[in-house]
Amino acid sequence: MIEVNELTKRYGGTTAVKDLTFTVRAGRVTGFLGPNGAGKSTTLRLLIGLDRPTGGTATIDGRPFRDLPRGLRHVGALLDAHDVHGGRTARAHLTALARGNALPKNRVDHVLDEVGLASAARRRIGGFSLGMKQRLGIAAALLGDPPVLLFDEPVNGLDPEGVLWVRGLFRRLAAEGRTVFVSSHLMSEMENTADELVVIGRGHLIAAESVSDFAARGTRSSVRVRTPDTEALTALLRAEGADVRPAAADGPLVVTGLDAPAIGELAHLNRLRLNELTTATASLEEAFMELTADSVEYGAEDPR
Repeated sequence: MIEVNELTKRYGGTTAVKDLTFTVRAGRVTGFLGPNGAGKSTTLRLLIGLDRPTGGTATIDGRPFRDLPRGLRHVGALLDAHDVHGGRTARAHLTALARGNALPKNRVDHVLDEVGLASAARRRIGGFSLGMKQRLGIAAALLGDPPVLLFDEPVNGLDPEGVLWVRGLFRRLAAEGRTVFVSSHLMSEMENTADELVVIGRGHLIAAESVSDFAARGTRSSVRVRTPDTEALTALLRAEGADVRPAAADGPLVVTGLDAPAIGELAHLNRLRLNELTTATASLEEAFMELTADSVEYGAEDPR
């Protein structure tokens, strides 16, 4: 389990993380989300002892990472897939990590096989693609068979097969009772992989809850409406102040500004037949954009 309590980190006059408190439970895949500059990378560095907090605590199973002997046995982390010696082979890199953490040599071949790099074990890392470096970083995180795992943007550079493999790996690790904490900018991946979310902005906590509960906090729900009387219903809905747009060619209308009961009543009063009337809640991406809007460091104009 990961516990962060009133964690604060300042660099000179800049506060990267302030009074941050959350818990990441075992047996779950927990996504770590936030706009650029939110403090995610700083938080991860504080968790594994690469930086010291200005205030508060960040602990792994009740202890700071610096107090854990042979750290890879307790925590595995992938923070930067490029942070490896390009002149070493994949096997040499992992062997050095295993030796430094008193791990059995057979773990090296085991994790190379697990991440699909067994055939590249003797190749120099400098010739690896980004996807291969990501797999090597995941192998390093798994090397000590730790109960807690941290991953920062783990699917960068992976092909579709690799992305599906990572999803399955994270779910399996969580099902084994491990703590899996994944930082990502890809909402689709979090929607498909994570059970819970920790969302921060400008170093402050925005939410710590299930994916479904966070998505439900988005207010931009819409209603899908299908009718043979598209033009007539569109005119009525717009007269009531609703926004109406087609979802796709010959598809249902997507209506915002009126809820499903109001649309159904309006259609009934005007004798219009409805073939579909479905409320769609905001997607995870829509909820994220809405709830972190005030925390975006570098915003761009809407191109529409």
